[in-house]
Amino acid sequence: MGCLISHLAAKFAFFPPSPATYQIKKLADGKSIAVYTSSSAPLTGGVDGGCSLDILSLDTKSGNKIVAFYLKNPYARLTLLYSHGNAADLGQLFDLFVQLKANLRVNIMGYDYSGYGASTGKPSESNTYADIEAVYECLETEYGVSQEDIILYGQSVGSGPTLHLAAKLPRLRGVVLHSGILSGLRVVCHVKCTLCFDIYKNVNKIRKVKCPTLVIHGTEDDVVNWLHGNGLWKMAKDPYEPLWIKGGGHCDLELYPDYIRHLCRFVYEMESITTKTRLSKIKPTLRVPKKSRSKLKSNSDAASSGANPCSCCCLKTRRFGCLKCPRPHCLNCFKANCCLLNWKCGCCWWQKPKCLEVKLPKCPACLRCGCFTCSCNCLNCSCW
Repeated sequence: MGCLISHLAAKFAFFPPSPATYQIKKLADGKSIAVYTSSSAPLTGGVDGGCSLDILSLDTKSGNKIVAFYLKNPYARLTLLYSHGNAADLGQLFDLFVQLKANLRVNIMGYDYSGYGASTGKPSESNTYADIEAVYECLETEYGVSQEDIILYGQSVGSGPTLHLAAKLPRLRGVVLHSGILSGLRVVCHVKCTLCFDIYKNVNKIRKVKCPTLVIHGTEDDVVNWLHGNGLWKMAKDPYEPLWIKGGGHCDLELYPDYIRHLCRFVYEMESITTKTRLSKIKPTLRVPKKSRSKLKSNSDAASSGANPCSCCCLKTRRFGCLKCPRPHCLNCFKANCCLLNWKCGCCWWQKPKCLEVKLPKCPACLRCGCFTCSCNCLNCSCW
């Protein structure tokens, strides 16, 4: 029953333009160009002074071939991986990509889901996950772009594959959720629980995203309520200042001046962010367990009083350097200049410890293999 409902939900979630707004044609030299279906004019004609466009055909692990557009900006430091909404394809978004590339000074990688545009297959939740993974792999292998230089951008349904990938990549530069959804079922019904047949469970995945997250949503969105964007922003681990566009709907946010202004500020801050800055944000959120704190305090108190804080830690915290003898490993022993500095065992030729806190066996019968393991069985021997 759950699979049937999930299949029906997928049918309501995806509305690929029919027919597609563009077509892919191959030239005599083997290169591919994209032309508008209505006019047969090339997508690059007269735009941006001849836009540099790479048209890619990528294989996904689902067995489909998807189309991706890569627009390169020679002055870019970051790359925007754009996942579009449920009722658009690359032909409709191309002009927007050109504007974003110029205004944000970024490279743009956009792609069509399986079953959209010139991509093969049928649209489904699992296919969109395979689609974005194939595009990310292409950015890594073909263009040498690392995750540290990528901003994931998800619009509407595109927030699903965006958060799916963002939850797996801990070193992303940033994430943008444009009219994002909490889950597919929550768009249709105002439920607060997550059911097994729900699709795009972003409400769970947003908590796993570790990079700065910008949420953009219109207050008058009648398709995906503003509460979805607000909920995603509240649950984000590293939320960026959100953009609530007053009076904005679901498909017109790009027309508002605040949209590009706020997005430019976000990209600029992501460009200037450094590893030191990110660590300073992460450090206050780290919590030391209570037991660890008490141990650290007791060790520091013992060290300040002049006593040996390890208390024969050679036997308690030992690591095995070989199968026969234990090799003590303790930072306090290193500082105390004892156990690890002179250990020599009969089986692996490590130096024996010269530590006042450790009694060494003198009897060969007790120390059969040259380590402390055998000596534990002979505590009453006169040689101790």
